[in-house]
Amino acid sequence: MNKQQLTINVLFGGDSSERDVSIASGAQVVKALRERSHQVNAIDTAMGLLSSEQENQLFNKTVSLSPPSISGNELQAVFKWLQLPQVMQADLWFIALHGGSGEDGRWQGLLAMTGIPFTGSSVLGSALAMDKDMAKRVLRQSGLPTPNWLMAPSSTEEVERQLGWPVVVKPSKQGSTVGLSIVREASELEKAITLAYQHDDEVMIEAFVPGRELTCPVLNNNALPVGEIILKRGEIFDYEAKYQPGGAEEVFPAQLSQELTEEVQHLSLSIHQALKLTGYSRSDFRLDTQGQLWCLEVNTLPGLTAMSLLPQSARVAGMTFAELIESICFSALENG
Repeated sequence: MNKQQLTINVLFGGDSSERDVSIASGAQVVKALRERSHQVNAIDTAMGLLSSEQENQLFNKTVSLSPPSISGNELQAVFKWLQLPQVMQADLWFIALHGGSGEDGRWQGLLAMTGIPFTGSSVLGSALAMDKDMAKRVLRQSGLPTPNWLMAPSSTEEVERQLGWPVVVKPSKQGSTVGLSIVREASELEKAITLAYQHDDEVMIEAFVPGRELTCPVLNNNALPVGEIILKRGEIFDYEAKYQPGGAEEVFPAQLSQELTEEVQHLSLSIHQALKLTGYSRSDFRLDTQGQLWCLEVNTLPGLTAMSLLPQSARVAGMTFAELIESICFSALENG
């Protein structure tokens, strides 16, 4: 196989609240791979293999201010485009999905059945990391720091006794902080849990850790430069802050001591390995006022939009966006 010219299925869209972000990631990946002379099939999970006209229409949309409302069933469309010869004869699947079935192992399981290697983590690693409760159990068992938590339903008395106020209430299997709330007193808890249940069938209640927000990607078992997210509005790095200009300042590399930088990188790599992740991931942390690091969550398919954190970190490490995408591809082929 000629490493320089591959046929790659770039898969994006999905039915999660991060559909818009996935399409934006897919557009960037498709463009980068074609610039490197690869043959690319652009595939929306719902629409199937896109024509040039469909690509232009879909890729020219911007990420909405709020997550899209998702409904419908993709399975009928999937079975149709999975039978197309040009799709099934590809060398690689590039998964540019985020959240939902795209990041929790279900798509990974389906793609594994095609016999074509795919980017990102396996079914097990994807499922473990996406389920925040299970991920934190693995991290805690591995001696890695993560804030204390409870799962709903939990009484206000139990939350106050075990976690104290404030707490973060969030869907257990969602991304982009969709459905997340900071709860500062008992009277606000029920409303926040109800909101989170609108996005998932399991809800986590986690001790709130004030401090600096840090992030560190791992690529091919190497930790990349650490970044810091400085919020410009609001208290959390939510959907709007992540995907709209001016929502937050993202500093790469983060202004940290060498010792602390290495600690964040070591933790990110340890988390990546504890959850049996492969290819690439990104771990998010809080650095509290005592200098203690806490892992908040792990992303197995972090965003690849123009504003995304992984490409910013890779750029500081000396990699162009196209080099980053090719590195992800070649690693998947070597390990697949």
